[in-house]
Amino acid sequence: MDLNLIIYALNLAAIYSLMAIGISLLWSSVGMINMAHGATFVVSGYSTFIASGWLVPILKASLAGTAFYTPVLVFSLTSVALLSGAIFGAIIYLIAFLPLHDKPNFAIRSLIATLAINIATVQFLLWSFGPRQKALPKLFGFGRIDFLDFSIRYDQAATIIGTLLLVGFMLLWFRNSRIGLEIRAMMQNPEGAALSGISIRRRALPVMMLTGSLAGMAAILLSQTSFFSPTAGALPLIKGLTIALLGGLGSVAGAMLGALIIGILEVITGEISFLGQRYVLLIQFVFIVIVLIIRPRGLGGLLDETRK
Repeated sequence: MDLNLIIYALNLAAIYSLMAIGISLLWSSVGMINMAHGATFVVSGYSTFIASGWLVPILKASLAGTAFYTPVLVFSLTSVALLSGAIFGAIIYLIAFLPLHDKPNFAIRSLIATLAINIATVQFLLWSFGPRQKALPKLFGFGRIDFLDFSIRYDQAATIIGTLLLVGFMLLWFRNSRIGLEIRAMMQNPEGAALSGISIRRRALPVMMLTGSLAGMAAILLSQTSFFSPTAGALPLIKGLTIALLGGLGSVAGAMLGALIIGILEVITGEISFLGQRYVLLIQFVFIVIVLIIRPRGLGGLLDETRK
């Protein structure tokens, strides 16, 4: 196999892991499957697209030709994606969590509510922007880094490194901040956390804002290699859900490992002549089902506890 395909697999794994970690964290801490995670992905992409429309001309006029142009552009648009994802996560919290959390069958009610938010958001974006695909500016340029037998594009390197940094900062926040420790307690034992005085209703807000920011980061990274449209969040949502199950709900390490395996499997399937891209999802789903039959807990999470 071409060694450059490994880079492509790592690039896919980085993006998929951001979606899977968000879904896994939300379920393990709050008990909620967020079917609007794909809508968060798309809203972040369109927010960044709108911001780039007025921000890029300003930066070109003031910083073009200097060493500050690219870093300022990357920081500005990445901040927009993270912030818009967090805001949309807060909106989902207000609509689909707060009114339903104390009701019976919260998991089912919230799933239906977030699915409705997803459908409404997609329809609103179709009405506002139309079905045509959009493209964000290439934040990291068009160059390549050649090392031994590897050739990695700037955007691929930025995606892999950016994902590792973001997940690393998130884990440090979980470990060292009071809110992060309370969220970890909710993930390990929601009932015990509630008995210890941790308010799930209050702590669900930072969790949903955090997972929204992860979806926003995934959107801006994926937009560097493909176009996006109002319906572009469907596939990342499906991949995020399946990888979260494969990795084990509640396990960040399991989600990242699952994303890596799925990324490699997607590349290998695409390279097999009699399979190709048409059978990528089928092969992935068959693989995930086999793994879950053999290991119901997933690769390292809490799936057994959620099935009781």
